[in-house]
Amino acid sequence: MRTNGITDPSRLQAGRRLVIPVSSDDSAATPTINVQTLVNYRAVRGDTLFSIARTHGITLQRLLDINGFASNHSLRAGDVIKVPGSSTTSTAQPAAAAASANSNSGNAGNTRAASGLYSLRWPIMPKDITYMTGQMGVVVEGNQFESVQSLTQGFVVSAGPWRKFGRVVIVETAGGYYYMYGGCETISVNVGDRITPGMELGRLGVNAVSEKPQLFFMVFRNDIPIDPAIAPRAGANNSRT
Repeated sequence: MRTNGITDPSRLQAGRRLVIPVSSDDSAATPTINVQTLVNYRAVRGDTLFSIARTHGITLQRLLDINGFASNHSLRAGDVIKVPGSSTTSTAQPAAAAASANSNSGNAGNTRAASGLYSLRWPIMPKDITYMTGQMGVVVEGNQFESVQSLTQGFVVSAGPWRKFGRVVIVETAGGYYYMYGGCETISVNVGDRITPGMELGRLGVNAVSEKPQLFFMVFRNDIPIDPAIAPRAGANNSRT
């Protein structure tokens, strides 16, 4: 970015020529070309492009590029897409993380959070907090159309409908963290937007299962879900004011 005078990486335009810094030792700058094998993957119920990309260790943008999809491409169960693989097998394994998340999107069987968690800063003002069964995520009850605010800075990597979670915004932050804000009625940001702490991501909607205004909030680091209560927040895990 410094070499090319770029201050905002989200504003990079297709076709722009970039200068790539190399070592002063020209022999050390010779690249090794790795040819990546692509295999077919058949989408199953609950899959999203983002969850498939995470499962196969690539970015969402890389998956879109491989398949020539636009950023708003709609994936349906049964669709066959290309993903990285080591053989020519016709079908890869399903995205387990997304399937697990979708199976727990209702509020039944959830575990009520400890009262001390209410003092933490959350994306909305919590009326009630419950842990999702079978995964490290929480359901936060608030008010319909309440502003859903980012807990961190970062960049939007996904923004749109996600099966059983309503409209979802996913923010990538430094350190390999992904913050998922689901259950939005409307979304206020777009993919590629730079996010600052407290910035509105959308407005809270009503969960069709519980018929309550509920935010589905999950945090992943290096593809592993972590407890949202201990996930980093701007200014540490202090109270929301």
